[in-house]
Amino acid sequence: MTKDNWRTTALGILVAILVIVGLNSFIIINPGQAGVLSILGKARDGALMEGIHLKPPFISVIDVYDLTVQKFEVPAESSTKDLQNLSARFAINFRLDPIQVVDVRRKQGTLENIVSKIIAPQTQEAFKIAAARRTVEEAITKRSELKEDFDNALGDRLDKYGIIVLDTSVVDLTFSPEFARAVEEKQIAEQRAQRAVYVAREAEQEAQAEINRAKGKAEAQRLLAETLKAQGGQLVLQKEAIEAWKTGGAQMPRVLVMGGESPNNVPFIFNLGGNTQN
Repeated sequence: MTKDNWRTTALGILVAILVIVGLNSFIIINPGQAGVLSILGKARDGALMEGIHLKPPFISVIDVYDLTVQKFEVPAESSTKDLQNLSARFAINFRLDPIQVVDVRRKQGTLENIVSKIIAPQTQEAFKIAAARRTVEEAITKRSELKEDFDNALGDRLDKYGIIVLDTSVVDLTFSPEFARAVEEKQIAEQRAQRAVYVAREAEQEAQAEINRAKGKAEAQRLLAETLKAQGGQLVLQKEAIEAWKTGGAQMPRVLVMGGESPNNVPFIFNLGGNTQN
């Protein structure tokens, strides 16, 4: 190898080393991210926010964390105030606190560890606190209150780990088969009770209607009696008798006998059409 070739080779190696060193001497943190610088395995204080940052080459590592909203579904089980089993599945929306990212790196490590070792067990404990304050029926009928108690308990527990809870949703809420049967039986009993009340009210209304009809009939009879006692009352009675004869469909009588000599007496009508000759 000639001297010129050796110089060219050495220069190429030097340039390659400088390029490698240069590429390992800085890092770009994108928006919505934060980096934690570790030198020789020790995390340095102060998170690296978006932008270009220098770092010692070869002996340093930068762990990048996503600060945008993360969503995970976490199951939970608990016993209610009346000792009924209640299961739920929560959708947790959270993000990491950029101020505490370094502590998160030192204590929890990766995002997967945060979910499995912190969020999942704390979700379980927060659900136990919320469910124990009410019966299983109240947990179902007052779902918003259950969620509010859960949110408060979970937020307080995760805040100290540098995890900010933005929102939670109850994806699913289930209860034991025994309670499901009890609810069904209760609904059937309530329907029967409502039907019984309806029948009783209907009977009461019918009885009241009979009373009203009886009162009306008695009042009509009283008015008729007063009419008969008044002057000209016999004429009313005669008119009623004739109307009754007409609506009854009887044949025209062959003999019409007036009761007594007074023209005001009630007529007695005899139909002799059915008599046979001996």
